Amino acid sequence: MNKKIVGQVTPDEKNEILTLFERRNGLNELAKILTADNAELYEKLVKDLGETGTKFQYWWNRMAEKYQWESAENGNWEINFDTCEIYLCVI
Repeated sequence: MNKKIVGQVTPDEKNEILTLFERRNGLNELAKILTADNAELYEKLVKDLGETGTKFQYWWNRMAEKYQWESAENGNWEINFDTCEIYLCVI
């Protein structure tokens, strides 16, 4: 996989995606242990996962438009949470 720096975000923008990233990961871990036996909790989890995923993707779309990052057909962006740098990763 090739990786190259295509931009950077502000610390506030980084914190926004970090919060969503951690929430999404936590919900995914919860989904591994939760069964559909508790229908109410399961539905809440599914809804929260969907909403968090939408917000996560919206952040990437909004930042890509704002900063005009380079993209590629088989690529995706990654963020380095320590440096706020954005990488284009191409398989």
